[in-house]
Amino acid sequence: MTAATTDSHYTPSPEVINSQKEFETDRFGIFIHWGIYSMFARGEWYLNYGPKADEYAKAAKGFYPADFDASAWVSAIKDSGARYICFTTRHHDGFSMFHTAESDYNIVDATPFKRDVLKELSDECRRQNVKLHLYYSHIDWTRDDYPWGRTGRTTGKDSLKADWPHYYAFMNRQLRELLTNYGPIRAVWFDGWWDHDEDKTPFDWELPEQYRMIHELQPACMIGNNHHQTPFEGEDLQIFERDLPGENTAGLSGQAISRLPLETCNTMNGMWGYKIEDTDYKDTRTLIHYLVKTAGMGANLLLNIGPQPNGELPAAALERLKEMGKWMRENGETIYGTSAGPFPAQEWGTCTRKGSRLFVHLLTPKSTDIFLPAKLNIRKATVLADGSKVRFSKNDNGVTLHLDAIPDCIDHIIELEINQPVK
Repeated sequence: MTAATTDSHYTPSPEVINSQKEFETDRFGIFIHWGIYSMFARGEWYLNYGPKADEYAKAAKGFYPADFDASAWVSAIKDSGARYICFTTRHHDGFSMFHTAESDYNIVDATPFKRDVLKELSDECRRQNVKLHLYYSHIDWTRDDYPWGRTGRTTGKDSLKADWPHYYAFMNRQLRELLTNYGPIRAVWFDGWWDHDEDKTPFDWELPEQYRMIHELQPACMIGNNHHQTPFEGEDLQIFERDLPGENTAGLSGQAISRLPLETCNTMNGMWGYKIEDTDYKDTRTLIHYLVKTAGMGANLLLNIGPQPNGELPAAALERLKEMGKWMRENGETIYGTSAGPFPAQEWGTCTRKGSRLFVHLLTPKSTDIFLPAKLNIRKATVLADGSKVRFSKNDNGVTLHLDAIPDCIDHIIELEINQPVK
């Protein structure tokens, strides 16, 4: 597959363009990694690390998330200030978390729970006006027809039975179900392209045809693909995994930044799926700083939660959601609907912009004199929290804000009213 950001034949529909604009105002979403892997409490990649697929599949017979409550999930997520949810409909283990006619290996037919959690979640998202995105894996560690990649080689699959056309048709039928039976879906979030990135002959995922089908089924549905490459033709947003755009500390996001809407996904603790001993949750200050830094780059943060096997969101995750929601109610105007600031992130923090308003986010200041490396024609500078005036001076290199003191808080925000343009 050839990456393409220019000279593309794909032209987003007016409906997709509207979705992109709405998506870029949201700035904050919640990722949900949940499946029968939560039963093992070892993370979402557990099947890749030794169990045979037939033994692993037996967990479905005991999967009964009695405490799942779509209303409680969506309410807690909405209260956090997040405006959309991305739900894992089928991860690499091949288990479908929705009622599909394409395989009995799904939450309705294979478990005693017998409920379509995606349908309940979709209905509740519409009731509470929270947008729904759907994660879908291109990989399957259990089906023989999926051609062997570099993962899932110990699960008992028969590599000689690979049948890509058969598997591709299966995926497309499932995608058609997802985009037909669950109401408006604002984005499909693909994963797994990287499973064949070491093939001697480039593997043809036949993405253009798949992307066209999605856009035809739901003209407003955006497509993103976590392939760690510059966006391909037909994609409507760019994904960065565990890193801010332009950074590559995790080794997954070295790709160039495109002009598409941007999203970075990261975890609250260390894992995507539920892992019982992974209690090392990032504190609220760290999570808010990550959200602010992401917005400062003109990107969205998709923050992950791995629900427990009983269907509850972990208590630590709920606590972080509640605390982030409190901060967002007080400071959300500096995040929602903003674009990247006129200069890169600095040692002290970052900046977001909304028209002629700049929000200077002092996250880790070491001085009361804050230098902004941009030529700004400032009409007024005030502390966002109380409206008190802030002194400033200018030189040929930029502007310095002179604060009397900086309180010990998560984010001390200075609002600047400027005359445009900014250099």
